[in-house]
Amino acid sequence: MSTSTGVFAHHWAFAVFLLGAFGLCALMLLGAYFLGGRSKGRAKHIPYESGIDSVGSARLRLSAKFYLVAMFFVIFDVEALYLYAWSVSIKESGWLGFAEASIFILVLLAGLVYLARIGALNWTPARSQRQVSKPSADIHTNNSHMQ
Repeated sequence: MSTSTGVFAHHWAFAVFLLGAFGLCALMLLGAYFLGGRSKGRAKHIPYESGIDSVGSARLRLSAKFYLVAMFFVIFDVEALYLYAWSVSIKESGWLGFAEASIFILVLLAGLVYLARIGALNWTPARSQRQVSKPSADIHTNNSHMQ
């Protein structure tokens, strides 16, 4: 038996699965194309959301807070993924694997501390934080006037 025949003999079920999956996807797309409606009109191009007419523009600016949460999620999700994979093979990796995982955690922790120190993790801009932390001159004059 040749090498290519041996490989196919071991993986024929996966090849059949892939062909079936791609064939089913193609069949559904072609069926929707040929059997789908072909109506054209103004209402066809208006977004539909639960029967409620849209109000305003869909292009709104989100606060940077949402991007900060997304970055935290990605960073800690990837960290959890690597640590989970490491924990599955903890017996095989031994102390060297433990040292590598510890270094990985320390590098992420150092990055987190660095971001916190430069103020990248603050929810409000530095300008508004300065305004909140510094009392205004009017407050001092009112307090001295009261005494």
